[in-house]
Amino acid sequence: MKKIGILFGQENSFPQAFVDRINQKAEKSISAEFVRIDKVLQAEPLDYAVIVDRISQDVPFYRAALKNAAICGTAVINNPFWWSADEKFFNNALAVKLGVPVPKTVILPSKELPDDTTDRSFRNLAYPLDWDGIFNYVGFPAYMKPFDGGGWKEVYQLQNREDFFNKYDQTKQYVMMLQEEVVFDDYFRCYCIGGKHVRIMQYEPRNPHHLRYEHGKAPASKKILDTVKDYVIKLNQYLGYDFNTVEFAIRDGIPYAIDFCNPAPDAEVTSVGQENFDWVVETAADYAIERAKKQKAGLDNLTWGEYVKTSAAKTPLVSPKPAKKEIYIGKVNPPVEAESKVKKTKVAKAAVLVKEVAQPVKVKAKPEAKVKKEKEVKKVTKKPVAKK
Repeated sequence: MKKIGILFGQENSFPQAFVDRINQKAEKSISAEFVRIDKVLQAEPLDYAVIVDRISQDVPFYRAALKNAAICGTAVINNPFWWSADEKFFNNALAVKLGVPVPKTVILPSKELPDDTTDRSFRNLAYPLDWDGIFNYVGFPAYMKPFDGGGWKEVYQLQNREDFFNKYDQTKQYVMMLQEEVVFDDYFRCYCIGGKHVRIMQYEPRNPHHLRYEHGKAPASKKILDTVKDYVIKLNQYLGYDFNTVEFAIRDGIPYAIDFCNPAPDAEVTSVGQENFDWVVETAADYAIERAKKQKAGLDNLTWGEYVKTSAAKTPLVSPKPAKKEIYIGKVNPPVEAESKVKKTKVAKAAVLVKEVAQPVKVKAKPEAKVKKEKEVKKVTKKPVAKK
């Protein structure tokens, strides 16, 4: 029997619904339960084929236990090694390299010295920083927030440089990002599960928390939704997250990725609403079962993103565009679930470019003596090239 476990903290509705839905499906030799840890022994498994992690970002003990489980073959959702290394500023840099629009952003050193450091620990850091260069790049109004935070904690809206320094003085030991403000016409929060299942939700972050999904706006255009979906999949596949949310602010018809480092995203029914909740429970249950069926004991069953894969293979992060003359055989990607409930849809037949291979041209061979004579003539008439 393969067990799927969920590791969680203070949330109430999602963990129970997730476990119940998996067990209701009654897949052969697969069951689900809340994770129970009574001891963690080095290099010893936790007896779970899959663990869905919802809390280790706040509990270092759990993070260590999950890494130990992963090295013994557990498929942990999300990869605890990558999650430990990732943060929002890196995500923005990766998005730029992938061609996904993001706000202009800089990272700032903590206002107060970190514990166990002194002024001598920062002899490589210029003082003062090039504040004029930073402010000219980002502009005002702007936002300031922790480079690895979440849940809208320690987020400041800034109107000018004086406002910035007043707020920056309050940030203690947080490493902060200063980010361009994107005045948006529309806003989306998108679940992505398994790097392929997408739920696009119109969202209003300026509303009280319990009303953010009750936006009252007209539905977004198909063009914008398709672009958002493509960006969501690209970001999650490159980062390697199995369960994440991506937020977009739409300005002048362009989706800007605002926040896409949420590997334990809010899934409480009281905040996301019943329809979104049902989609998350169903999709997460199906994906966990899929991972359990593929899991192989004693092997690495984690998801590693394209960024890590290309780095390890020493290949370009993004493949260069093919030359204009190159003709190739194309293929249609499978459809991805979007805002409405999952439905089977017919995919229109796509035109396929087939490479045309020209018939070889027969060339009459020259007599050997004639070829030799031509080589000698070229050797004599060849002009010397000036060396630089």
